[in-house]
Parts: sequence; C-alpha cells; structure tokens
Amino acid sequence: MWLNVSNKDLPAQDRFPFWADLLSHELAPLTLSSTKATVDFPARASVLDLGSVRVVAFNSPPAHLRRTWADIRRADPGTYQLTFVSGTPLWVSQRRQDSGLVLGDMVLWDVSHPFEGAVPDQGRHVQSVIMQLPREELPLPPDKVHRLLAQPLSARTGMGAILARFMTTLDAYGRDCHPCDLSRLGAMALDLTGACLAQHLGAYDDLPAETRQQALLARVNAFIDHNLGDPDLGPADIAAHHHLSVRSLHTLFRQQGETVAASIRRRRLERCHADLTDPRLRRRSISAIAARWGFLRPADFSRAFRAAYGVAPRELRQVAPRGLPDTRRAALSDK
Repeated sequence: MWLNVSNKDLPAQDRFPFWADLLSHELAPLTLSSTKATVDFPARASVLDLGSVRVVAFNSPPAHLRRTWADIRRADPGTYQLTFVSGTPLWVSQRRQDSGLVLGDMVLWDVSHPFEGAVPDQGRHVQSVIMQLPREELPLPPDKVHRLLAQPLSARTGMGAILARFMTTLDAYGRDCHPCDLSRLGAMALDLTGACLAQHLGAYDDLPAETRQQALLARVNAFIDHNLGDPDLGPADIAAHHHLSVRSLHTLFRQQGETVAASIRRRRLERCHADLTDPRLRRRSISAIAARWGFLRPADFSRAFRAAYGVAPRELRQVAPRGLPDTRRAALSDK
C-alpha cells in the first residue's frame, strides 16, 4: 500500500536512467531530460495507494518532461494528475494552455493528452505531491475539467487550501493508516478534488449531493482546527459560520463517528499532547499550554487528559525526554 524509493545507493551514472524509468512507470510513459543527467541526479519518491487513487510524492533535481501521442498509444491509464508544487516552480503546457510558473499552488493535467512540463534550474530540488485520479470517477464531466488543465489552481484559500493540506498530510501520515481506511481516504480525495475544481469552474451545484456533503464536512473540520484556541468554540458558532442549523451540523458529524463536542475535545487534547512532548516548549507551563488550546480550567484539563491518555499531563512531560509510550491515539467519549 506504501512504497518508498530512492536512487541514492546507485552509481551516479545510473541514477538518472533509473529515475526516468520510475516516472514512466508510476505516472505514465514519457520522456525525461535534464542538464544534470550526466553528472548526478539524486532523487526519491513515495507512493501511497488509496484504491483507485494514488498519491505520489517526488523530490528531485530540475528536469524537463514530455508526453506525446506515441507515449499515449503505449499506455493510457486514463487519469488526471493533480500536483501540489513546492521547493521550486514548475510549469505545464497542455491543450494550448500554459500554467506559467506555479509554486505553492496546484496544477492539473490529463495523461490521455500530450503535455509538456519543466522545472527551471534554480539550484533547488522540486518537491511535488501528485494525486492520480481516475477520470471516470471524478464527479465532473471531462469537458468542464479540461478548462482547468495547465492552469494554476490556488492552494492558499478555500477548498484549494483544504485539498492541498489533505494531499500533503496523506504523504506524511498515510502510511500509518489501516488498509481499510485507505480506500475511504481515496473516496474523500475524489470528493475534495471535485469540490475544489467545481469551485474554480463555478459549477458547485453540478456536484452530487454526497460530494457536496463531504466538501462541507472538510470545510467545517478546517474551521474547527483553525479555531481550537477559542474556549467558546461550540456547535452553535460552528453551525452559524457555515449557515447550518445545529441539528444539521450534528447530522453531518455522524458520518465521522463522533459528536461535534467530542471532536473538538479530541483535537484540543492532541494539540496539548504534542506541545507537552515538544522539547522547545519545556519552559511553557502546563496551564499555559492548556489555555492555548481552549482549556481554561486546569483541573478540567488534567481530568480530560488523563481519561484520554491514561497519564497526567505532568507525568507525560516528565517522561517525554526519555521516550514515550504510544499514547497518540485514545478513544474519547462525549460526556
């Protein structure tokens, strides 16, 4: 379900050919070229399977890639490639559209049509997370999606920011998920991508009701994460911000298997756990950490923390430098 690949152990002259073959295998047949091909080309990739969706993260030197009709006749997986770009800019050209230099945002292309792309040589590696999405499973018709090919898609606000964070989180933590959870994450990936593209197209109402519901849930979760430090955060404020009734909000959360209040408390406790085990925050008091994440009463915080993790906050901080037991996950019930 997860694969990590690097060419660092190969002789320098073999690294680029290995990487070119890897891209043709993991993305689609294409031609890769680079000014660094004959010198050295250290690169690595990780691949995560989510059922019909795949997430591939690349870190490599600058290169130029091209996919032709001849390549398409060799193999056509019928996928869109949605890429979040960091490290150094990337440009893509397809169907007479050109993205310009994209950095910190996303860009989409269709492997069933020829395309060209490159990373200018700026002395830095390109870091990209690519989500491969079956064209027939995306909840939007191809003629509308094609308007967004090789166009910069913002990853800084709205659904774009939520989707980009989802993609990078999958690369970082997806390997820790149970296999049965990965297919559910694949379905979420399709829904979030559909909602993001529909937002850019002004076609949100064209999405299936289930896709719109998943997108709404993602927006609500992002809002909660952003406002965890507010001690007054609760169902009424969350519902009002998203123009929902409180009853509708609770109905929305049933698919997550926990109530709104339990979700808020779990996330706050997870943030507190992370801060208590962070050596950079050793001088910050436990009460200050608790207050930072919305717990204003130390006694209530200590009681909730012990119930969740089986250890008091002070005890956790004392053992943190010597190595911690696995207390990352706990069942939190709504009381």
